[in-house]
Amino acid sequence: MNNTPHPGRLFRLLLLCVLCPALLGSCRTKPGAQTETTDMDFPQLKEKGEITAVTLYSSTSYFLYRMEPMGYEYELIRDFAQMHNLKLTVKVAESQARLIEMLQAGEADVAAYPILFSQELKQQLIYCGRESLSSQALVQSLGPGVKRLTDVTGLIGKEIYVKSGSRYHDRLQNLDRELGGGILIHEVDDDDVSEEDLIEMVSTGQIPYTVSDEKVALLNKTYYWNIDVSLKISFRQRSSWAVRKNAPLLAEAINQWASGQESDQSYKATAKRYFELSKKILEQSTPAIRQGQISPYDSLFRKYARKLEWDWRLLASLAYQESHFKNTEISWAGAQGLMGIMPGTARTLRIPLQDLADPEVSIRAGVEVLYIFRQGLNEITDATELIKFTLAAYNAGIGHIYDARRLAGKYGKDSTVWDDHVAEFVLLKSEPAYYNDPVCRYGYLRGRETFYYVREILGRYEYYCQQTLASQ
Repeated sequence: MNNTPHPGRLFRLLLLCVLCPALLGSCRTKPGAQTETTDMDFPQLKEKGEITAVTLYSSTSYFLYRMEPMGYEYELIRDFAQMHNLKLTVKVAESQARLIEMLQAGEADVAAYPILFSQELKQQLIYCGRESLSSQALVQSLGPGVKRLTDVTGLIGKEIYVKSGSRYHDRLQNLDRELGGGILIHEVDDDDVSEEDLIEMVSTGQIPYTVSDEKVALLNKTYYWNIDVSLKISFRQRSSWAVRKNAPLLAEAINQWASGQESDQSYKATAKRYFELSKKILEQSTPAIRQGQISPYDSLFRKYARKLEWDWRLLASLAYQESHFKNTEISWAGAQGLMGIMPGTARTLRIPLQDLADPEVSIRAGVEVLYIFRQGLNEITDATELIKFTLAAYNAGIGHIYDARRLAGKYGKDSTVWDDHVAEFVLLKSEPAYYNDPVCRYGYLRGRETFYYVREILGRYEYYCQQTLASQ
């Protein structure tokens, strides 16, 4: 029996998840927003049954991926809230200064973001939770014939690329003076190049070295196997979450949670998920096609592609991108089955997670989501462009694509054209200057993943067409 909701209702449900981030437990705030009372300590929060956390968008703290909230800090504060049966609301600040302002004004109960320890802030806040130590790390290649640097003295005579005006640039300048000169520091002024772009450029051999925050570097190492981030070039700095001075009982509860065995297990699993487990996209070499057969599921791709009026080989290419046709595949983010269906999407579709291992269930669900996203992009009239946008929405979540389209319009690009127009702003959504733009509603996106996703699926589709032409 098919328990999938009616398409019209499903369209509203999925679009509500995107158009109303508060339904996901998050919202953006603006300076001057109405504040709540500032005398809420833990007993009052328990009585209220709700806790509000403020954080920042980033690849390591909080982001929306395929319409689901994710992030290392987010998962930890969610764990605390669940342990105490509290409903969690997440607010997102545009900067750390704004985050602290919101906390002190009572707009949030806890800052679930690593705030560096300082004497000044100790007078204003109570640091609490799991304390972390981090530093700046050199990102270098592990390619063949490359000698890995193991000491900062090895930086003399080396070319290092960092964003102009960044704290990494400041640290390199100080280190250069400490070493008596000789570090060849290249300032990258291009606004289109992010910290994570520079890491990717080291991986691909375009530049030899860059510097990054240790956590960001560790996270990116899970995408790029051929980089090393073990050499630290700065002193380790302490950081943790914080609450207001008048919430000592909340600080105590967070400290107890952070030191508990159950929390320790959750922390280790979360840390492993974000900073150790490989997130490298499945190897994209396409297996040989014999007698016109792409996969064991070709008949299902033919059956369900009709709903989209797509060539079935395009749907097959998407499935290969998601799972390599492995029906039990589960990604680091929790996407499951042939079509990479996220748990929240499965719940909306009323599909038990275990059923996603059934190839037909997964393909039917994936097509349902593609169809809904295409309906949400119906003002794009060119059929080829619509396919590109629909694929991008399937990978990133349609909210991020709406953001990129709004950015494209703001900066004079065509919001109905993918290549060199909207795709450019998908890439830029990893930069704070863009994801904090007032026209954006859904924050940080690792846009390079979406950019490559669309390109690789379409490239493989062309290959499939060439190899199966005679059998069509």
